[in-house]
Amino acid sequence: MAAPSLRRVLRFPAFKLGVKSLSGEASPAPKVADRVFSGIQPTGVPHLGNYLGAIESWVRLQDEYSSSLYSIVDLHSITIPQDAGTLRQNILDMTASLLACGINPEQSVLFQQSKVSEHTELAWILCCLTSMPRLRHLPQWKVKSSGQKDEGSLGLFTYPVLQSADILLYKSTHVPVGEDQIQHLELAQDIARIFNNQYGCFFPIPKAILSETKKIKSLRNPVAKMSKSDPQTLATVNITDTPEEILLKFRKAVTDFTSEVTYDPETRPGVSNLVAVHTAVTGMTVEEVVHQSKGLETARYKYVVAEAVIEKFAPIKNEIERLRAEKGFLEQVLNRGAEKARELAGPMYHDIRKLIGFS
Repeated sequence: MAAPSLRRVLRFPAFKLGVKSLSGEASPAPKVADRVFSGIQPTGVPHLGNYLGAIESWVRLQDEYSSSLYSIVDLHSITIPQDAGTLRQNILDMTASLLACGINPEQSVLFQQSKVSEHTELAWILCCLTSMPRLRHLPQWKVKSSGQKDEGSLGLFTYPVLQSADILLYKSTHVPVGEDQIQHLELAQDIARIFNNQYGCFFPIPKAILSETKKIKSLRNPVAKMSKSDPQTLATVNITDTPEEILLKFRKAVTDFTSEVTYDPETRPGVSNLVAVHTAVTGMTVEEVVHQSKGLETARYKYVVAEAVIEKFAPIKNEIERLRAEKGFLEQVLNRGAEKARELAGPMYHDIRKLIGFS
């Protein structure tokens, strides 16, 4: 039986009664130990933008914070149709990739979201505290639902509330996010305040950790974000691409007719994207990269950037390939991570049930 669309749900009589007011002063947030939470969808092996925009900072944060949880958010992935066999393999491939990039399961809790049922149970409670107009304002709903038949699924509409549940379930204090996810974190902050105001001071208000890495753009359309779903195969660099594939993709990268290497995202987005990649994989500043590239034509500079990317990802690529052959080990990592996550989520959700009045 097909899932009901949002349009059909809106016809139900209950929605004619209006939505709950979100006004009111929130109770002060409780003081808790610092804890980082973030999630990534199981899209298989990450691409260059995933690594530089999120995963690299996760590795650093697990050293900076005493508690960190990183979830492969498979529940979020089914807001669009998925092939079951492909999804299972993508979960394992993402696990292998995160481990190869430096996530340490002895240091951080690395787990599969759907193995911890408290995520969805808390999401229902939070849905009952969230107005539909609030969700309609989120840009991702407008973008992702625009191309779907019958306006998009209810899951697509409410998944930001599940994101909030992911964060709040562990009383997370810090969430690494990109600029495009700021409004979703603000929703989690608002929901935490609403819950605290209604049921008593319980959730801390999570703070954003903004990525210092410049957003990596498509190599074929430098005004759009790099994405695995891009139909142009030359637009996205996967971290397991061969050196030949990486060289080809950068050689075909869209730039302009000016040969000088400069950084000006507004007027020269293509070349500026190459500079952003170069700085991210080498650790140099924009100024250092531009100075070092003085006298190079952009055609030659593309090879310089490609070589830096190849050097950066060579050891990671080799480790991913090794781990992908160890299916049993990957499943063991996910099972142990889920056990650790449930040990944290269980008592937390027990307290939430008591506050709600369920027990």
